Amino acid sequence: MIKPLTKQLNLYLSISCVVILFFSCSNKSNTNKEHLVFRYNEHTNINTLDPAFARTLQDIRMANQLFNGLVQTDSALNIVPCIAKNWTISDDATTYTFNLRNDVFFHKHAAFGKDSTRAVVASDFEFSLNRLRDKKVAAPGSWVLNKVDDFKALNDSIFEITLTQPFPAFIGLLSMKYCSVVPREIVEHYGVDFRSNPVGTGPFKFKRWKENVKLVFRKNKHYFETDKHGKQLPYLEAVSITFLPDKQSEFLQFIQGNIDFLNSLDVSYKDELLTSNGKLREQYSESVNMIRGPYLNTEYLGFYLDSKIPEIQSALIRKAVNYGFDRKKMILYLRNGIGNPANGGFIPLGLPGHSTSVGFTYQPKKAKALVDQFKKETGISNPEITLNTTSNYLSFCEFIQRELEKAGLKINVDVMPESTLRTARSNGKVDLFRSSWIADYLDAENYLSIFYSENFAPKGSNYFHYKNDMFDSLYNKAFSINDIEKRKHLYTKMDSLAMDAALIVPLYYDEVIRFTRKNIKGLGINPVDMLDLRYVKKTK
Repeated sequence: MIKPLTKQLNLYLSISCVVILFFSCSNKSNTNKEHLVFRYNEHTNINTLDPAFARTLQDIRMANQLFNGLVQTDSALNIVPCIAKNWTISDDATTYTFNLRNDVFFHKHAAFGKDSTRAVVASDFEFSLNRLRDKKVAAPGSWVLNKVDDFKALNDSIFEITLTQPFPAFIGLLSMKYCSVVPREIVEHYGVDFRSNPVGTGPFKFKRWKENVKLVFRKNKHYFETDKHGKQLPYLEAVSITFLPDKQSEFLQFIQGNIDFLNSLDVSYKDELLTSNGKLREQYSESVNMIRGPYLNTEYLGFYLDSKIPEIQSALIRKAVNYGFDRKKMILYLRNGIGNPANGGFIPLGLPGHSTSVGFTYQPKKAKALVDQFKKETGISNPEITLNTTSNYLSFCEFIQRELEKAGLKINVDVMPESTLRTARSNGKVDLFRSSWIADYLDAENYLSIFYSENFAPKGSNYFHYKNDMFDSLYNKAFSINDIEKRKHLYTKMDSLAMDAALIVPLYYDEVIRFTRKNIKGLGINPVDMLDLRYVKKTK
């Protein structure tokens, strides 16, 4: 049953009011453009509009509307030109030379002087990457330059990057929003307040941000990209974003036509919107479009191997958890069939290196035998572990809890805020935690880096404190192999080593699922769930 909205929520979701004011002030021709405003809700608040700090998916989505980098990805995650119109790679695969466009301009701002803007030049990328690695700035995206030896502007239109060693995935790293170009004048003008006063080159420009309530972007009328017919992008006039945290209320606003786009599938409305096998219900077929496709996101449970808890230290218990629940059943009943059971390893479907020969299947008898073996070897008659999660994934954790009870393992489920769990996970304060890993670029190295011993948290993403000399050797060897067909065999072997240690419990490989109103065209989907509004059209 959908809860009624309170008066407070209705006031909170007065989505079009601010935007209508923008269109109704001085130009009568703008009064008919409200239908060109794309409206949607981010149920999780954003932290920043500074691309150097865009580490969460919601922050990345915002940065993608405002900023550009040297390269970008298309809908299939191929690396394609952006501000760099082309590039070359040296024979030793360590020097990348980028030739820049000369028609890219920053959004207008008084700090630029009398012209209110200027063209992007190679020295802007030099400034932006120096800022990214500046320890005083402490940007979370600085790691993307770990294998960079040097970079410099050779002139206004040529930018060169030199690596310390060959790294086949490097060009993919440059497509991340961390590597966006920002103007020195504006960054120095605002200092730390650049986070809320962004100026970039993207298809939309910043207009207003009332944190946790409303964010508005306007069309960049001087944007450099065009569609295949030569028409300037973007098509929309504005983007209006609200931050209603309640997903149930967000769903109601979507069904009532107050927002144009729903980018989630929550337990509070999944059965109202979808059939048990993941199809759109008939009553919504005339007003709603649904699109779905592969998502490079592995949902998992992780064990902190430096824990003092005997159950966590035991590979018997860790393997029992992996064997002890039916992933297919979990997806069917808790997600209406959206997603794929993770009976393979950590590398998701769609990336070279994924293999169905890696990982665990549902074997309840084996799970019970492993728990019994642990009891016999340790003398612990009632093994017990605590699983830490957020409220969004409580149903999954309770499902696993019930299934493992049948094997003789007690699992306590502890719910905490996402930010608290993230901090605790990084600092080794939780022994078993639910998490996810979304691909930043189209190479399985992105996933396997989480098991590399030199990436121990809190400095890196090895939250498990897993160390294996063979794994590390294979990981380093992969950097010298440019042929992806050869490299993927190493990736599969590394994935197998991590799974044999049972330091994680893969739950499912996710799918992107999006719902739009019928008058929205051109949104599309992509395997990293990036929000690209350049090609979106909205009719009356």
